[in-house]
Amino acid sequence: MSALTQTRVAAPVTFWKAFVRRPEFITLSLIVIFCVVVGIISPSFLSIKTVTDTLRASLTTGIFALGVLLVLAAGGIDVSFTAIAIFSLYATTRLTLAVYPDAPYLLMVVVGLGMGLLMGLLNGYLVYRFKVPSLIVTIGTQYLFSGFLKAFIGSRHIMDIPKGLDLAGTTALIQATTSGGARVSVSIQVLVLILAIVVTWFILNRTLMGRAVYAVGGSIPIAERLGFNVSTVILFVFGYAGLLAGLGGMLHGALNRQANPSDLVGSELNVIAAVVLGGARITGGTGTVLGTMLGVILIELLTNNLILMGVPSTWQKVVIGAIILLASAAFARRGKT
Repeated sequence: MSALTQTRVAAPVTFWKAFVRRPEFITLSLIVIFCVVVGIISPSFLSIKTVTDTLRASLTTGIFALGVLLVLAAGGIDVSFTAIAIFSLYATTRLTLAVYPDAPYLLMVVVGLGMGLLMGLLNGYLVYRFKVPSLIVTIGTQYLFSGFLKAFIGSRHIMDIPKGLDLAGTTALIQATTSGGARVSVSIQVLVLILAIVVTWFILNRTLMGRAVYAVGGSIPIAERLGFNVSTVILFVFGYAGLLAGLGGMLHGALNRQANPSDLVGSELNVIAAVVLGGARITGGTGTVLGTMLGVILIELLTNNLILMGVPSTWQKVVIGAIILLASAAFARRGKT
């Protein structure tokens, strides 16, 4: 065997050995195991409809998770993103209906992004300026944003949403009919998630800011000695998380074709769990886009399909919690080897 042939053979083997040692491999393995077990119990699970349903359920969670990933990688934590999302959606919807009912979806998204960015920057400013743990700050702003929304903007459930928002939610990128006669579709909103994935990956892997995020998450004193501006990094990650929260809110409104100020409440832990299951550490300095997306898929599969395994709804959180603990233990064990 020539040296060139040996190199070509060795490259995939080396990549595979490296991948097996990464947290993403554990998450992917859990997805495969879950699909096999549920597929044996309920053969109807292994269908194109399950794929499209999981993809649809993952759209909003995926957008949120990408923002949370940057915050966790920088050593912080954010639990206010759902409040930012629903604030952006509801306030933008009310504003559009009052001023420009025929506004295109893209314009509404820009407004929602602006609101999300401002609220995210407020989080970052408070965290750095007052040296308060980010968990405490974002718990406070979560109540602040939610309370302000319901007290001063509105608490009425809006079903008659603007045409642009409605059209974005009903437009399909792909439509098909299965052999069983079921109609399946992939929303055009999947392109929004793909764009967010590409941008986030580029930031973390191809920019100086990405290196700074991991450095600050690893050790602030070391990051400062390396010349990174910690305040800029903190403002950036929380601003970016707020930006994606605003985007996720608009996507959520389009997919559900409504604006409800009480939506998304309580889903924060699922998103954070997805990022942690993807290999990010709460202590910071780690996390990848691939792992985060795998974590999102795993959480959505567990949340939406445990019932097929005969697990009562009251026990579903117990199962999800146990899986998170087992995966975290496996990550920690691999980190020591």
